[in-house]
Amino acid sequence: MVGVPSGEQYELVTQSSQPAMEAVHEEREHESLEDQRLHCRTLRKLDFVLLPFLSLLFLLNSLDKSNIGNAETAGFTHDAGLSAQDLNISLAFFFAFFVALQPLGAALGRRYGMARWVPACMTLWGLSTILHIWVRRRWQLILLRVIIATLEAGFYPTTVSYLSLFYTRYEFAVRLGIFYGQTAVAGALGGVLSWAVFSHFPSRPGAPGLLPPESSNAIESIGWKSWEVLFLIEGCMTMVVAFVGFFWLPHSADTAWFFNASERRWAEQRIRLDRDAAAHASASPTRRRSSPVTEQTTPSHDFNQDDEHDGEAHDRLLSSTDDTHVRHRKMSVVSATSVTADAGLSKHDILSAVVQRKIWHLLICNILSAIPATAFGVFLPLVMKQLSPALDLTPAQSNLLAAPPFACGAVALFIFTRWSDRSHQRLLPILWSLGLLLIGLTLTVLSPMSNYILRYSSLCILLSGSYIASPLTVAWLTNNTPEPGKRAILLGINGWGNLAGVFSALLFTPADEKTGYVKPFVITLLCVMASFAGFAAFRAMLQRENRSRQTLLASWDEETREREELMGDAYLDSRSRGIMARVFGDSTVLKWLRGDGHRRGDEKLTFLYSL
Repeated sequence: MVGVPSGEQYELVTQSSQPAMEAVHEEREHESLEDQRLHCRTLRKLDFVLLPFLSLLFLLNSLDKSNIGNAETAGFTHDAGLSAQDLNISLAFFFAFFVALQPLGAALGRRYGMARWVPACMTLWGLSTILHIWVRRRWQLILLRVIIATLEAGFYPTTVSYLSLFYTRYEFAVRLGIFYGQTAVAGALGGVLSWAVFSHFPSRPGAPGLLPPESSNAIESIGWKSWEVLFLIEGCMTMVVAFVGFFWLPHSADTAWFFNASERRWAEQRIRLDRDAAAHASASPTRRRSSPVTEQTTPSHDFNQDDEHDGEAHDRLLSSTDDTHVRHRKMSVVSATSVTADAGLSKHDILSAVVQRKIWHLLICNILSAIPATAFGVFLPLVMKQLSPALDLTPAQSNLLAAPPFACGAVALFIFTRWSDRSHQRLLPILWSLGLLLIGLTLTVLSPMSNYILRYSSLCILLSGSYIASPLTVAWLTNNTPEPGKRAILLGINGWGNLAGVFSALLFTPADEKTGYVKPFVITLLCVMASFAGFAAFRAMLQRENRSRQTLLASWDEETREREELMGDAYLDSRSRGIMARVFGDSTVLKWLRGDGHRRGDEKLTFLYSL
C-alpha cells in the first residue's frame, strides 16, 4: 500500500486477516482435539482389550508352572506313590527343557505368528496339566513336566515381543510390568485357589500334614483328592482361554477386530513415529535440531494426566499443529508392510542376535537375579509350611499365607515399572530393586525361626524386589532392538534366564526343609549380589560405548552421518571397525554383517543405547 506508514500497514493487514486467522486457529484446535481423542481411544483399547487378555494368558502359564508346588502341600507325591525327591527331579527336567528350548520356541512363535502359535501350545499344555491326575510313576511325572516345558518354552519371549509391537518405547515398561506381574499374581491366586480347594476337598488321611478324615466331603467318596481337583480346575481354565485366544488375538494392528479403520491406521503410524524418534535421538545435534520428527512442544490440550508421559508418539500427537507437513504425515495411510505384524523372521535376525555380546552379559545377570522369583514361584508354599514349627500350619493355611508376599511383589513391580517409564531409565530401577531384594534376603537369613513375624515380613520384602529385574531387562532389550525379528530371538536367548529354575530346584531340597531353607537363602543372597555388580558394570559399559560412538560421529561430516543413519552403509575406517568389534566380535562376524552392505538397528554407529 503506497503512502501508508509501516505501522498503519501492519495494523490494516492484521485487522483484515484477523477473521481468517481465527478460523484457521479454530480448525487447528478442532483437529488437535480429534487427534487427542483418536490417540486416547487407540491406547485405551490396547490397554483394556489386548493387554488384559495377554496378561490372563501369562497368569495361566504361571499357574501351570507353579501348581505342582501347591499340589505337593496336599500330598501329591505321597498319594501318587512317589518320593519328595521325585518332585525336585521332575522340576529339574522341566527347567532344563524349558530353558534349552527358549530361543527355538521364540523363533517358531515369530515364524508362525503369536496369534496362532501360543493358543495352540496352551491347549496342549492345559491337557497335560489335567493328566497329572493319573500320574503313578516317576517317569510319567517327568514326561508330563517335559511336555509342558516344551510347549511353554518360547511363550514369554513370543508374547512379550508381540506386546512390544503395539506400544511405544516408554509406554511399554508399565504394560510389561502388568503383564509380568501375573507371575506374582499367580503365586497369590494359586495360594488362595489352593486354600479354597484344600479347605473344601481335604486330602485323605495318610499323607503328611493332612486334615482329619471327618472334614472330608462327598467328592472324597468317589475317589477324588484335593490336588486332583486343583489340576483339573487349572487345566480346564487354560484350555478354555486358549480356545478363545484363537479368535481374540489379532495378527497385527491392521487386523485388530477391536479397532475401527482410523484407529488401525493410527496404531500402525504411532509405532512408525516412535521408531523415527528412536533413530533421530541418536543423530547428530544438527540433525536433531533440523528434524521435524523430534520436535517436542507442549500439548495444547491436557486431556488425560495419566498418559502425558506415555512416550514420544503421544507427545507428537498432542503437539501444536503449526507444521502441517508433520500433521499430514501422522495421519497418512499405512504402507502395505505392517510394523505390528506378529510373524516374519530372517537369517540376519537370527545371526545378528546370536553374535551380540550384550545379550550374553545380560543373560548371566538375569539368571543370577531370577533365582528368587523362580524358586518362590514353586517353593514358597513349602517355605511357609516351615515358617515356624510352633505354628504347625495345615496345607490350606500355608498356601493362604503365601498370597500376601506375592501381592507385595506385584505392587512393587508396578511402582518400579511406572518409575522406569516416566524417567526413561531401565538399569537404575533394576539396581534399586536388587538392593531391595538383598535387604529382604539378608533379613530372612538373619531372622530366627522362632520369630515368625519378622521372618514373614522379610519374605514380603524379599518378594517385593524379586520380580522387577527380569521385565525391565526385557524392556531394555525391546527399547534397543528396532527390528522385531531380531528382538524376538534376543528375548528367546534372554529366556535362558529361566535356568535359574534349575538352580532353584537343586537349591531348595527336602534336606533343608527342617532348617527353614537357611542354606539356600544364603546361596541365593550371594547370587543376587553378583547380579547387582553385573548390572552396574553393564550400565558403565553402555555409557562408555555411547561416548565412543559420539566421539566417532563428531569426526564424521554431516553427509556421512546421515548416510549411516538412513542406510547403514557408511565407510568404516579402522577406528569404526574397532567399535563394531567390541559389539559383535571378530572380523568374520563383521564381514558377514556387512555382507549386503547395510547395517541395521543397533549395528549402525549412529545408534546410541538408552540406559
